[in-house]
Amino acid sequence: MFSSVSPVLRLRLIVALLAGVFCFFTGICTAAVAADAVPAAAPAASAAPALSWAPDAQDARKALRNDATPPAKREPSVMLPPLGPDAVGTIRRVALADGAKVVALTFDLCELDTVTTGCDMDILGFLRAEHIPATLFMGGKWMRTHSRRVVQIMAEPQFEIANHAWSHGNFALLSPAGLRAQVLWTQAQYELLREEALREARAQGRPEPVIQPVPTLFRLPYGRCSDQSLQALAKLGMQVVQWDVVAESGADNTNVEHARREAHLVASQAKPGSILLFHANLVPKGSAQLLRETVAELRRRGYNFVSVGTLLGMGVPQRTMNGYFTAPGDNKALDSKFGVDGTGRHTPFNGE
Repeated sequence: MFSSVSPVLRLRLIVALLAGVFCFFTGICTAAVAADAVPAAAPAASAAPALSWAPDAQDARKALRNDATPPAKREPSVMLPPLGPDAVGTIRRVALADGAKVVALTFDLCELDTVTTGCDMDILGFLRAEHIPATLFMGGKWMRTHSRRVVQIMAEPQFEIANHAWSHGNFALLSPAGLRAQVLWTQAQYELLREEALREARAQGRPEPVIQPVPTLFRLPYGRCSDQSLQALAKLGMQVVQWDVVAESGADNTNVEHARREAHLVASQAKPGSILLFHANLVPKGSAQLLRETVAELRRRGYNFVSVGTLLGMGVPQRTMNGYFTAPGDNKALDSKFGVDGTGRHTPFNGE
């Protein structure tokens, strides 16, 4: 998949991506790895005037207090049927027989057990204003922290919500019980907020939005997995979707010239059926500027945008039994970071 990329460029991509990951988690974790269970500061919106799509104080990183307790319910009402053996593995891109110039923009919104992150409304507002479909891989704990924004997003049909684990657990390290809880707690939290979104629409006299019962797509935190975890995810009915283009660097993307150079690099790697990786939790820095430049460059090259769900129906998903950034093994160093299992904890996450 990256055979056309020179060794120097591949090394640059890996170094930049790892720098971004380290900046992401070291910046949000600081020194604390023992989470304080405190009440969440942002309950889902009730009947009230429509929420603005402009950023506000509650969207900032660490603006809301951390809550490491389990969700109000731990299993969803809707359990997905298991996938067949041909659907096991991670989807990197989709092969399109007609070569249609379409790509999927995806955004991770996540946080660890030990800290809260932000919600990048500059990104979400831009996508909405430009009518660009996008797939948002949300962590369940992040959903609860930013519940008012999730309820708002659910009412917008251009946004597809997918599962990114409860608190960013590493699926190469989690126990079977921990893995199951990371997935199902997120599905259950989604259901709670879906119910809130429907209640809010009724209270405001709006038609109820069409919201899928539960997510069917899943993204591996850190891109890490094992054969056993991929089998377990398939049994839970989750299609695992990764990426073939890393669309961020660890540098300051608020600099327009830097963002423009990065956008040209990203667009040069994209091909029909590509899946691009961004974050929308305010890390790395300046992702909104980079997104604007990337969208402009891809459009200049004749590309259109679809959700991952739509893309999967347009061709043949390209799967592998591995998870990585740009080359197999380039993310293994992250196994020793961020607590014992990727959640930031000193003790294993086991779903209790």
